[in-house]
Amino acid sequence: MKNNVTIKDVAKLSGVSISTVSRVINDSKPVTDEVKQRVLNVIKETGYVPNPLARSLVTKKSKLIGVIVPEVSDSFVNEILNGIEAISKMYDYDILLVNTYSDKQQELDSIKLLKTKQVEGILMLSWILDDDHVNVMKESRIPAVYISKTARDFDIYTVSTSNEDATYDMTKYLINCGHEEIALIMTSREETILEKERRNGYERALTDSNIKIDDKLIKYGLTDYEGGYSSMKELLNDKIIPSAVFVTGDEAAVGAVNAIFDAGYNVPDDISVAGFNDTKLAKIYRPKLTTVYQPLFDMGAVAIRAIIKLINGEALEEKQIELPYQIMERESVINKK
Repeated sequence: MKNNVTIKDVAKLSGVSISTVSRVINDSKPVTDEVKQRVLNVIKETGYVPNPLARSLVTKKSKLIGVIVPEVSDSFVNEILNGIEAISKMYDYDILLVNTYSDKQQELDSIKLLKTKQVEGILMLSWILDDDHVNVMKESRIPAVYISKTARDFDIYTVSTSNEDATYDMTKYLINCGHEEIALIMTSREETILEKERRNGYERALTDSNIKIDDKLIKYGLTDYEGGYSSMKELLNDKIIPSAVFVTGDEAAVGAVNAIFDAGYNVPDDISVAGFNDTKLAKIYRPKLTTVYQPLFDMGAVAIRAIIKLINGEALEEKQIELPYQIMERESVINKK
């Protein structure tokens, strides 16, 4: 039989009722082992594929998880999506992906859209979360986990790394390499917990090393290439030539590297540059980027697993999950000692 096999055909060939076939497919009510095997054999022989909509009406489960992302082309997002996809497949869930192009209204509309699609959970990646996002999500009554630099501003389920410690350790690494005049380019102007933690980590590392904090060395930009380029260009235009620059995003760090080259300086001989995240870009750009490794694949995997646990009513040990980081030493930082 061809692909137009119906549940009625399976029932007829198995010698049972349609409801019995439905029970076998959905494992909703017990049937004898003999009947179950007979139905499964017919399904295998005919190639019957259950209708997912009809199945969801019986099981009350769509096996769908909505994933909202700000920029599907962003390398940070890509690597998190790989982790999400791997674990969702393992647990037999399908993903409904929504790209919002970093537009807040689209993010809010996406939550409502996914609810109409009967998703069982939502994983939301967003550069900036605020009260509107959290309130609309709560109103949807759908289990949700967030990956966002502002997520820990709220009492919600989040996955992240310890940003203050990571920023402290990278700044200390630069100091230990003989750099004292270290600029910090943070990829947001928002006064969020994340930005405060990163600045605290940077300033604490300088203070612990008896290096004076100079506000002129701190710039705020955007997460993209243009943001890093323009922030670095501003420093150089102001005649500020730091020994090293720590940029809290790899793409923005590459922008900073190019701004340095365009101004006639060399990386790392004149100015060292460090990034944050360890996306694929950090490994393929020249010079290869010294950066803070965030386990992006694992962040996606842990977040989707947390969603599935919430869907199944399982308890999570932590509401705000922090994953380990690592300093990746490459070519963009020179040891001056």
